[in-house]
Amino acid sequence: MKMVMVLHVLGFLLVLGFIRSQAKFFPKVYDYEVKEATFTRLCKNKTILTVNGEFPGPTIYAHRGDTLIVNVKNRGNLGITLHWHGVKQPRYPWSDGPEYITQCPIQPGANFSQKIVLSDEEGTLWWHAHSDWSRATVHGLIVIRPKIGRPYPFPRPYAEFPIILGEWWRQDVEAVLLDFLKTGGDPNSSDALTINGQPGDLYPCSPAETTKFIVQHGKTYMLRMVNAAMNLFMFLAIGSHKVTVVGTDGAYTKPLKSKYVVISPGQTIDLLFKADQPIGRYYIAAKPYNSQPFISFDNTTTTAIIEYRGYRKKSSSPVFPHLPKVNDTTASVNFTGSLRSLASRAHPINVPMKINRNFLFTISINTVPCPNNSCQGPQGLRFAASVNNITFETTRISILNAYYGRIKGVYGDNFPNFPPLFFNFTADNISDSLQTPLNASEVKVLEYGDTVELVFQGTNLVAGIDHPMHLHGHSFYVVGWGFGNFNKSRDPLNYNLVDPPLQQTIAVPKNGWTAIRFKADNPGVWLMHCHLERHISWGMEMTFITKNGRRRGESILPPPRDMPPCT
Repeated sequence: MKMVMVLHVLGFLLVLGFIRSQAKFFPKVYDYEVKEATFTRLCKNKTILTVNGEFPGPTIYAHRGDTLIVNVKNRGNLGITLHWHGVKQPRYPWSDGPEYITQCPIQPGANFSQKIVLSDEEGTLWWHAHSDWSRATVHGLIVIRPKIGRPYPFPRPYAEFPIILGEWWRQDVEAVLLDFLKTGGDPNSSDALTINGQPGDLYPCSPAETTKFIVQHGKTYMLRMVNAAMNLFMFLAIGSHKVTVVGTDGAYTKPLKSKYVVISPGQTIDLLFKADQPIGRYYIAAKPYNSQPFISFDNTTTTAIIEYRGYRKKSSSPVFPHLPKVNDTTASVNFTGSLRSLASRAHPINVPMKINRNFLFTISINTVPCPNNSCQGPQGLRFAASVNNITFETTRISILNAYYGRIKGVYGDNFPNFPPLFFNFTADNISDSLQTPLNASEVKVLEYGDTVELVFQGTNLVAGIDHPMHLHGHSFYVVGWGFGNFNKSRDPLNYNLVDPPLQQTIAVPKNGWTAIRFKADNPGVWLMHCHLERHISWGMEMTFITKNGRRRGESILPPPRDMPPCT
């Protein structure tokens, strides 16, 4: 009998090994057709760009370490790129997606088969367009489960629900982009916030389509959440229910119980909640967090509904949650600053301790001259944005193509380690002479294996605001943060080097700083930028190039044959 059981177990293990090996040779394939489709929101029909006619787009399901193929067919009328946000793409930057950084756009009528290489990511990530403002409607989730046979580091939830936060404009989004670039001012605010593409029942013509989740009393559920909004941080809570954060940006965290969450654009968070309240209906509600009172924004609230199975009183209103005030900076930083890596034996961390590259990057809103002071920025000037006082200037071909092909004259390699001028970055009154940035296409070159500490320093140039900074090709440890100017002698003494959260997108607080650490062990060309879309449109971005290493497996892999050409 024991021999039979042993044979059964061996047989199961062999089959499991075969399945895993075949996943490498026969990756899962998705077909994405980028095309226009008509949707009705806020009492009005509107044609938007979609993937496969869906809004939000289809969810990708995978296991840790899988390789996927996504065949992208552009049937729209504009060039487009797709980015797999949070996927490191080891040695394979060719499918990373940012326009003119790693590729040129997929032109209308053209195809591009993108290889998605997963490594140590586990949890929830997302994909989105990375060209112009197409990501407003072209986006979806990436769900990465543990390897087959491996458990979650928490009790398996009874079911999982997607929560995709977004914005909706009655106006065509491309027109919003073109208008604010033309005028030099701020873009028009959205007309509604959305959960899974629906505004919710606080908006006109929306209650019937409000997103609804049916739950069973006593069961625990997971919310896989992303903030896909273009320009808004969001507070979110569930009426009468607490949530427990268990992951962010494709990495597990120590369980963090909270009455609310704050999530920055580009960030993902995995939450658990137990359906332990009286049988009834409860709102999931999300509204903006905004630390800058002088900008206009969509100050509305989107809702979804949790309904307990067996509920009968359909006419009563759902229980509404308590949400922090829209300008509650303390609530925002207290939540973000409480995140910690799981740092367990099964999910260890590896914080770089010996740093050989130190950087301080100022992130600023700027202004530039406008003919006859006719723009809609302050004093008739045009808004801009910068990193270390450099506004990124788009190249004519992709930086990756130029680097790999050794094409000269496309970009420079003199991006500064520190800001060109040191002053009181967070002072209330800063000289107007400091507001004008330089335009350049400079990159920062890293040696393979460099250990990097990078401090993001927010400034009060023009107007201070929180900045969600996102790094492609890497995850990083958030080892410290604070308000005011970073003090290189004092502040590192308070770093968390034991269990800092592992993220790819981090909110730098208004007029404050955030310190991150990472190892440059992924050769390629990797964009870093603010994930507020208006800020990247103004030029708040820069690029790292990590050089090839000397050993086998430390070099960029060759490009695919169907790489979109640069026309």
